[in-house]
Amino acid sequence: MTRVAAIDCGTNSIRLLISDVSATKHVEIAREMEIVRLGEGVDATGELNPKALKRTEEALQRFVQQMEFENVQAVRMVATSATRDASNQKEFFDMTARLLGRIQPGAVAEVISGEEEAQLSFRGATLDIEDDREPYCVIDLGGGSTEFIVGTSDGEIMGAHSNQMGCVRLTERMMLSDPPTLSEQDIARDFVAERLEDTSMIVPLAKARTFVGCAGTFTTLSALAQGLERYDPREIHMSELKFQALRLITQQLIATSSAARAAQPVIHPGRADVIGSGAVIVEEIMTVVQKLTGIDSFVISEKDILDGIVAGLASEL
Repeated sequence: MTRVAAIDCGTNSIRLLISDVSATKHVEIAREMEIVRLGEGVDATGELNPKALKRTEEALQRFVQQMEFENVQAVRMVATSATRDASNQKEFFDMTARLLGRIQPGAVAEVISGEEEAQLSFRGATLDIEDDREPYCVIDLGGGSTEFIVGTSDGEIMGAHSNQMGCVRLTERMMLSDPPTLSEQDIARDFVAERLEDTSMIVPLAKARTFVGCAGTFTTLSALAQGLERYDPREIHMSELKFQALRLITQQLIATSSAARAAQPVIHPGRADVIGSGAVIVEEIMTVVQKLTGIDSFVISEKDILDGIVAGLASEL
């Protein structure tokens, strides 16, 4: 088997997956996540903040050291919404080339399109879902954007769209108070509803039979819904959340201060200030899903774009 690594650098977090792969088998070796908030202030300035770049460089340095220790042979790193929007991308990419080159000469972070991001997320998120629940709609809710992709178990993509709404973007633009005011919530909801209307025109949401939520907002909501005392990916992966119960949790998160959220053991401290905005997005998605399909639950997947990247690396062997 070949040891490979996938890195996803988004608006809020940077994540690593190391796996042993063959053409038919994937064995997870390590999975790590750090909150670096690379997209901090990008909406307002159009540039990556030097402090955010430094945090990201330090985290990537630790990931590279781990990859060296684990004897990783190939790596692919993707960079999403924050770097797509920044005018000083070159500084970021030069840094990734310097560090990733220690693992694989010539490796550098790639800015991928929202559509490719959605396809990779779909491939990873649906790995463990039964075929008889297709078509699936995978929803990857990130810091700067949210991807929607509808497809089938054999890889047919029926529609995909990357929407410029995410928990960091909403927090920095609209939900500025802590906790947000009712007026701020209304503005954020209108913003999300408009973008979901656009999404429903592009992606055949009504054809989906199973809605799959992935990334930190969804997985944290699952941990809260289950009353977990600590964040446990094994308990979260493939859990199913009913909308009625989920709305009670999202409403409480939106109304709670970031300090009170951070006191919850399953909420990462770096996510506490933005998960209220994530909860608003989830609430508006639930409204659209019920209206279009009558479906009243999400399946939550711990697998996502990282697993899709690893699957792609395996297919190249």
